Amino acid sequence: MNIALALDHLGVAARDLAPMCAAYERLGFTLSPIAQQSGRRRPDLPVEKYGSGNRCAFLKHGYIELIAILDPALFDNNLNAFLARYPGMHILALAMLDEEANLARLRAAGLDIPGVAYLKRPVEAGGPIARFARLPFPDPPEGRVQLIRHLTPELVWQDRWMDHANKAEVLEAAILCADNPAETAARLSRLSGLPMEPDPAGGFLLRLPGAAHAAGPKAPVLETRVRVLTPEALASVLPGVVPPASPFMAGMVVRTADGAASARRILAGMPAREAPEGIMVPPEFAAGAAIIFT
Repeated sequence: MNIALALDHLGVAARDLAPMCAAYERLGFTLSPIAQQSGRRRPDLPVEKYGSGNRCAFLKHGYIELIAILDPALFDNNLNAFLARYPGMHILALAMLDEEANLARLRAAGLDIPGVAYLKRPVEAGGPIARFARLPFPDPPEGRVQLIRHLTPELVWQDRWMDHANKAEVLEAAILCADNPAETAARLSRLSGLPMEPDPAGGFLLRLPGAAHAAGPKAPVLETRVRVLTPEALASVLPGVVPPASPFMAGMVVRTADGAASARRILAGMPAREAPEGIMVPPEFAAGAAIIFT
């Protein structure tokens, strides 16, 4: 199948990992151990250790990646360029099931993609190595926008990292903002192989149809979304969030098992806001990315 099927993960970036992880743990997320990444800068180059590393909040469907620079002496995996624009969300990954079929589709659409990019990292210090196949869109202004297939999903989606105090279960939507949303929408349509439609708030909407296990070993078939909003529409969807740049990856919607009841209890001492889809954590309390619990 040569289309994107689901919202796989979103990546929030910072220069320092510890404060970002502390913020997400305060929001009720259980995080996986620190893992330093490695890969090839291009398909024809050797594997090298990267200076970037992450911890993740794995959900039944999708996950949130917290990524930072662990060793500034090594290749930064383009994080410094992202962070020069703003701290916050810079990675949008859509799940695919067949990297070779999608590579052929993207090349036929005129995209200059040298081949499948592979990434690997230990799931924890001294632990087994998780591997991923990636098809990044070449140099999009939005950040790192890519198709991904997990080659070892059972290693990363482990039960011990999926029990969250906030009862988070599904990464349901990504919310982007752009002064010219049609340009961002066109890139996402080319990457995903799917049509965009008008977003009711203003802008464009990408509906990902879902597939069993596409975004995790326990992931059911369900629709997930990517919204590309105008700045005016963003103000209605994420109240109080002001774009620091354009394009801007603004936030996410996380579905919980209890209608956000647990999240509301956790957020009781924070200046959370009501949003149309649920209770919203402002970006300054989530490392630059707004989070709506629903």
